[in-house]
Amino acid sequence: MDGIDAFDRDVTAALMRVAAREGWSGATLPRIAAEAGTTLAALRARFADRAAILDRFVAVVDAAVLAGTMPPNESDTPKDRLFDVLMRRFDALAPHRAGVLACWRGVRRDPVALACRVPAALTAMRWMLEAAGIPATGPAGMLRAKGLLAVWAAAFRAWETDETPDLAPTMAALDTALTRAESLAETLEPLLGRPSRPQPDAAPGAGSEPDPAA
Repeated sequence: MDGIDAFDRDVTAALMRVAAREGWSGATLPRIAAEAGTTLAALRARFADRAAILDRFVAVVDAAVLAGTMPPNESDTPKDRLFDVLMRRFDALAPHRAGVLACWRGVRRDPVALACRVPAALTAMRWMLEAAGIPATGPAGMLRAKGLLAVWAAAFRAWETDETPDLAPTMAALDTALTRAESLAETLEPLLGRPSRPQPDAAPGAGSEPDPAA
């Protein structure tokens, strides 16, 4: 992924703050620029539109998760590793929770806008697979990414209403979704091939597509 810099972090965080106050429809580019302490001209130099800022937020979250990723442990199951990675993704979203939910509730009302967010979401899931030591390249990798996106969506639905300090309902939903995905993966394994064992020094591989409101 392209390098994440301070401007990206400032602008995407500003989007989340404005959305938390004004909703997705009220998170206009002038308000985002003012919240970030920058200008519309500076925003235009980096982002094509508001949706591009939202997609960049997904990449900022990716980077936060990957920065805290240690080499995969061979003794852990793929399910265990994915559980850890995705819960750390929720940890990265936590400071922006109100804004994330406001953006999501706005975007999901617009089928076109929602469909346009799918590539960024799939790219994020490919990186999460790689962080868990599971190959995410090629056709098999794309199928795994789509499956993991379904898992993430199920857990995210629980997170939307989860006000508990330990996120127990979210963890339960994630565990259930991963168990179902694991069963499906075992069925499809002859077609997809078994994921290779994690390599301690392997860096996450990039997805081929460009980057839900995370």
